[in-house]
Amino acid sequence: MALNDFDRALVAATQSGLPLVERPYEAVGAMLGVSGEVVRERLAAMLAEGLVRRIGAVPNHYKLGFTANGMTVWDVDDARVDELGQRIGALPGVSHCYRRPRRLPLWPYNLFAMLHGRSRDEVERQAAEVARLLGNACRGHEVLYSTAILKKTGLRLTEN
Repeated sequence: MALNDFDRALVAATQSGLPLVERPYEAVGAMLGVSGEVVRERLAAMLAEGLVRRIGAVPNHYKLGFTANGMTVWDVDDARVDELGQRIGALPGVSHCYRRPRRLPLWPYNLFAMLHGRSRDEVERQAAEVARLLGNACRGHEVLYSTAILKKTGLRLTEN
């Protein structure tokens, strides 16, 4: 899975994020001398090839006023975790929701959902809504609050 010259230029042009414009692929394409369609198609191929794991928006929740951010972890019946996780991921206030393996005996949780609110009370209300949605498929949960802002970065190229 080696990168060709165009791939390297594409990564370099996007590693700080896509431009915040109406047509970001067109803007990147203009920097590289190709169409936005070429940019979109190559990024899709890079995803399919496993060169890139995902392309997504990374909002700064703090700048948006969401200063209470809690990763909720849930011990959910394995037979229902996928179906319920999809429903939770669609709730307002949930930025991401995913399944992870349990690490027994210390970590029984297999479903994670990041909740964002303007206060811890708001996040607790959201967690209660998730608990209601999970019903008896859930055996327990915790809310783990952020204590620091982590720098989020995308793919970076280094010269070796």
